[in-house]
Amino acid sequence: MRIRFTKMQGAGNDFVVLDETRGPSVPGGLSAAQYRWLADRHFGVGADQILTVRPAPAAGIDFEYIIHNADGAEVEQCGNGARCFARYVHDAGLSGKDRIRVQTLGGVIEPRLNPDGRVTVDMGAPVFEPERIPFDATGLQPVASGGWHTWPVAVQEAVVPLAVVSMGNPHAVQLVADVDAAPVHTQGPLIEHHPRFPRRVNTGFLQVLNRTHVKLRVWERGAGETLACGTGACAAVVAGIRLGLMDRRVNVQTCGGVLTIEWAGGASPVLMTGPATTVFTGDIDVPDL
Repeated sequence: MRIRFTKMQGAGNDFVVLDETRGPSVPGGLSAAQYRWLADRHFGVGADQILTVRPAPAAGIDFEYIIHNADGAEVEQCGNGARCFARYVHDAGLSGKDRIRVQTLGGVIEPRLNPDGRVTVDMGAPVFEPERIPFDATGLQPVASGGWHTWPVAVQEAVVPLAVVSMGNPHAVQLVADVDAAPVHTQGPLIEHHPRFPRRVNTGFLQVLNRTHVKLRVWERGAGETLACGTGACAAVVAGIRLGLMDRRVNVQTCGGVLTIEWAGGASPVLMTGPATTVFTGDIDVPDL
């Protein structure tokens, strides 16, 4: 089956975007194996996630936004993808609005196109209750730090202090002295699959340079390390603010570029601003898998 796609990237986090506003890409919908094939950088198009644009599911909503990781699994949220989603529907003529309301598996988000070409996304309020993340804190004692706390989680022979938060998807953030030397590829997959995270978890490695500037690397659930992770940047800044280390507006340096994150605390929404760029469009024959 031949399908049309658009390749996009936001701060180096790259996506295949499928327009299903007029019906599914293939009869019956794509299988998990077909999503994996599209994401494969040798046999398919290549992407960290596959983003699907679907019609509004309810009144007051402009579109539905479906996200599949490179491993074919559907996930709740993707911040860099949300910016690319907003850029796509605008540039494809699907919406003339500068601000849209989008239904995701993790809740409703509101991307906004800015005059400078960047996109700001209202990512909603962070979630801290362990059972809602979800995170199994049974038997653990939180360690107070800067007005909040971390959780001491055993990772093989080490005990790693993790700040645990959900931005519509689960995140575990740890502070490191040097992000370039951080054990992203060794600890990342261990924490992702740790039994205390029943739906797996995105793992952030955060270096605080000063109160308004940090560096971040993220091992993403189902994708491995990516050049940028929007929800990971949101989670890292939220954690840093609650731990007393950051101001309310922070520039996050990722491997793929800079994201600006703002959070006023409490039940206030987290705002993320960054680039969203179309790379190319094309057609591809998707095999029966």
